[in-house]
Amino acid sequence: MGQLTDASVVLRFGYQAMRRAGLSPEKILTKAGVALNQLENNQRTPISAQHAFWQAAAEVSQDPDIGLHLGEHLPLYRGQVIEHLFLSSENFGDGLKRALAYQRLISDAFHAKLVIEEGRCYLSNGIQKNANSVVNRQFSECAVSGILRFFKFLTEGAFQPIFIDFDFSQGAPIDEYLRVYECPVSLGQKETRLYFDAEILNHPLWQADPDLLQLHEQLALEKLQELERYDLIGDVRRAIGATLEQGETTLETVALQLGLTPRRLRSQLSDAHTSFQHILSDYRCRLAKKLLSNTHESIERIVYLTGFSEPSTFYRAFKRWTNQTPVEYRKRKQSR
Repeated sequence: MGQLTDASVVLRFGYQAMRRAGLSPEKILTKAGVALNQLENNQRTPISAQHAFWQAAAEVSQDPDIGLHLGEHLPLYRGQVIEHLFLSSENFGDGLKRALAYQRLISDAFHAKLVIEEGRCYLSNGIQKNANSVVNRQFSECAVSGILRFFKFLTEGAFQPIFIDFDFSQGAPIDEYLRVYECPVSLGQKETRLYFDAEILNHPLWQADPDLLQLHEQLALEKLQELERYDLIGDVRRAIGATLEQGETTLETVALQLGLTPRRLRSQLSDAHTSFQHILSDYRCRLAKKLLSNTHESIERIVYLTGFSEPSTFYRAFKRWTNQTPVEYRKRKQSR
């Protein structure tokens, strides 16, 4: 898997929750370094930005339990392919299993599994491998609120949590968890778990439709494959960035860095409707524009940093990209 990311809907829902809670989402997002225009497109955002976001939210709101409280204001999860996939399933259990197969479409922070053992039934988000896990306390508390509201909507209020384990030891007061989640909570457990009665898995879904289910599953699969292509291109771009200055950026060197054969990498990029040369050219173009616009590096230095062997080759490529010379482009950009 490439860089861990969230779907754009996570950011949009967070924005709406902040508004409903009477906070200033613009102030929080700016403090966290998140551009407001990211709300308007479908571009996924790095999960690493979550830590900055929750820290900014806690500072602006002056609420150390902001994740728990912001979760109370989350909109109901609607209008996404996983909702349609869930609703068109025969019962809650079938829908849950299908949704878990595509949970990555929402966030790479979700890697939940359904466990039924020894009379217990729960959703587990797995054991965090280290203290620097991308899943933090605030995100977990907020996400649980969203999940509970969604499950209750699907089952017309029949879903009820029995108990919740969290894998962090420092949290909100126990009474506050009970108020928000309406069930007991335990901190400092080995993994985050949501316990519920296994009988709810048999709850029939009133919108069940086998024909729509097939269409929704196909759409979910296509979106998952699209995300995997996104991962591959991101991996290739990062490998290009790591090798560009050494002048050894070729399909072969990048494939080696990714643990693939050149033939396999070429085939995967073809399946993703792109090519190594296209990604390399786009990377060089973006880097050159950034350096010319925002720095005073010499043209010779930029030629080196973008991996060109000769200035003349760089000039021809840049003219092809922008219909301007590097000097003309820098003068226009920096004059602003």
